[in-house]
Amino acid sequence: MEFDVTLAKQPSLFRRLGAMLYDSVLLLGVLILATAIVAIPYEIVVGAKVYEATLPLALMRLYLLSVVAAFYVYFWMRGGQTLGMRAWRFRVIGDDGANLRLGSALQRFGWAILSLLPAGLGFWWSLIDRDRLAWHDRKSHSRLVMLEKSAGKAS
Repeated sequence: MEFDVTLAKQPSLFRRLGAMLYDSVLLLGVLILATAIVAIPYEIVVGAKVYEATLPLALMRLYLLSVVAAFYVYFWMRGGQTLGMRAWRFRVIGDDGANLRLGSALQRFGWAILSLLPAGLGFWWSLIDRDRLAWHDRKSHSRLVMLEKSAGKAS
């Protein structure tokens, strides 16, 4: 689905944070399941907890980061919306108005992590940016756009 970027309105920082809160609740469940899938067999086979040794802990952290990346990349490529973005009525698209491809979605995720690190400065940047884009929007050549309310829903 092509989207006319020139007519698109950007969601506010409040909406972005709201969607992140919704997604974090869903991600918590996904991460608990992902942890159980690895930690329980590891503890049965090895007889020790994953967090007791440096290497298994580092590998577990990389695994969980990849689960989070897969979550976002999957939803951004399939319709451009996570559950939180759907609830707050916005989606992510490329600068050309099309859905993100794998490379762009991975790039967006990587830059989003960097945007969060310095106290969320990359997100706060959207308050002063002329196009209301965060760091990761600019760097990944993508953007968030507001969607119209559905005609079938009551106000």
